[in-house]
Amino acid sequence: IVPGIPQERPGGLRSPDFALPAGRRRRRRSHKTRGLGLGIDGDGADPGGRGGRLWGNHEDDPGENGGKELAEFEKLLDQVKISEGALKTDGFGENPFFHCLVAEVPSELSNPLGSTVVGYGLYYFTYSTWTGRNVYLEDIYVMPKYRGQGIGSKLIKKVAEVALENGCSQFRLAVLDWNQSAMDFYKARGAKDLTLAEGWRFFRFDTEAMRELVKK
Repeated sequence: IVPGIPQERPGGLRSPDFALPAGRRRRRRSHKTRGLGLGIDGDGADPGGRGGRLWGNHEDDPGENGGKELAEFEKLLDQVKISEGALKTDGFGENPFFHCLVAEVPSELSNPLGSTVVGYGLYYFTYSTWTGRNVYLEDIYVMPKYRGQGIGSKLIKKVAEVALENGCSQFRLAVLDWNQSAMDFYKARGAKDLTLAEGWRFFRFDTEAMRELVKK
């Protein structure tokens, strides 16, 4: 299953307290599917209680985490620059930049690494001056062995639930143009292709481009 990349319209990352109203404590959420016994958990499972459960924190080698597996699938592995430590800080620090839903299976169905974590969905909150609060799905990944069992669909559904619970009007993501199966997957669930429907194109300033920009 495929990921998203940064939102195509002006918006930016959410403020630290945007995800939930001030003073509201995060609670553990769980959803069980039939047969596989999948548990999709988000928020409250990390030691600090500040975000979701980090999908790679059971591994010693950051090169084995889901983010790099996903980048390899997309033929974009050379673009992965972030370390596992930075992911932990950014997701579970004082001001988390993202939230993560984790798909888990029973211990008897653990993955080749010996973990019950087999997939994840990483999202963050954005804002649109046209529609207000939005959720952006940055990544969604399910290990190959566990695909075709509805895990991706459950992750997508859960992100939509989070969006609605937080008063969001839209749930956005992006797909690489060669991945027709992913496009079909999202369209079948009601997503609209904005490139075709409205003609939006993505632009990105990389670090060096930003440095040059501020010098001008």
